[in-house]
Amino acid sequence: MHDHGLLYSLDTDTGIDKDFANELIRRSGCQIKVSLMSRARIWKLIESGALDFSLSGIASVERNQYASFAWYFSNKYYLLVRKDAGIRMLSDFEHNDQLQLGVIRSFRYSDSANQLVDKLAPVNRVSQAGGLEPLYEALVLRRIQGMIIEPFDYPALDAKKIRDVTTIVEFSDPAVPHGLIMSKKALSSSEQDKWRALVQSMRTDGTVRRIFERYFNPDLIDSMVDFKTPS
Repeated sequence: MHDHGLLYSLDTDTGIDKDFANELIRRSGCQIKVSLMSRARIWKLIESGALDFSLSGIASVERNQYASFAWYFSNKYYLLVRKDAGIRMLSDFEHNDQLQLGVIRSFRYSDSANQLVDKLAPVNRVSQAGGLEPLYEALVLRRIQGMIIEPFDYPALDAKKIRDVTTIVEFSDPAVPHGLIMSKKALSSSEQDKWRALVQSMRTDGTVRRIFERYFNPDLIDSMVDFKTPS
């Protein structure tokens, strides 16, 4: 797992991904060692086959070469910007050379968000961090003027008084599926299919929804757990 808002919090040792992992272990009957790592390290170990699984991952052309997925939720991405930066739309951020964007190292997002990152990175307008905490701090201290967030990050905005000085700009992209990440080097195709079926059973019988109900208001849950699985 990685430390990321409501997905998993090291401070409280709670989160959606921990609950999901516990249910995977219970249903599979397998002995699984769960540990905490940076997202950058997770992807490298998945690629090498030294790590079998991770959670809440999204696909990309590169990742599909070495990982497969069992989808269990979907969500949109948002650009969180400082109010004093005067940003009303994405193009305002892109075209102002004085603005810095903060991202988590090795993270990918939705298409428009990825395009923004990829345009700004070559001109040194992207600041990378290992997790959310350094980005929140950089935003408050005006070292960055924007960062990309998900619904899992919302509670921290209130807890850290960030909402008072920020506003949210929405990307126009559809929601992005997230899933159990499986290393192709570590698991055979038939084993991947078994885990995919197990995850689908958790969606079908309402287990995934019940996990999300512990963390989100009902108005958000439908859009996150009721989605069409990518082919």
